[in-house]
Amino acid sequence: MKSAKFSPYKQMLDIAIQEAQDGLDEGGIPIGAALFLENGTLLGKGRNRRIQNNDPSLHGETDAFRNAGRQRSYANTIMVTTLAPCWYCSGLIRQFNIKTVIVGESVNFSGNLDWLKESGVEIIDFHSEECISMLAKYIQENPDIWNEDIGED
Repeated sequence: MKSAKFSPYKQMLDIAIQEAQDGLDEGGIPIGAALFLENGTLLGKGRNRRIQNNDPSLHGETDAFRNAGRQRSYANTIMVTTLAPCWYCSGLIRQFNIKTVIVGESVNFSGNLDWLKESGVEIIDFHSEECISMLAKYIQENPDIWNEDIGED
């Protein structure tokens, strides 16, 4: 497993954190993501815009993926997200053969990290206090929106 302390990974996560903050500033759910080539080239970044765009499919990972545009292959890409991916976003990662996922945190929502690992995806979880506290505060202040986002009644 690659070290989460590896500086380029932290720089990648910082871009996703900024996207999460931008989403929060817009009145949305603070989840950000970015898609990079393995060499660190940013392909696309995005944020959860379910509230802003009234689009239930616009999660952080899907926004970053869409903003990256078509790639011949995704096997040499890294998905960076502030929160462990849900089933929907985990499916995107598997469908397009993304090999590495950098996660800001998996405390507020554990997502499907085990399923991704079992499928051969390398997971690097930063356990970022910044990511944990930003989302925890949002969940506390907006429990109904959060439960809608994760598919809970």
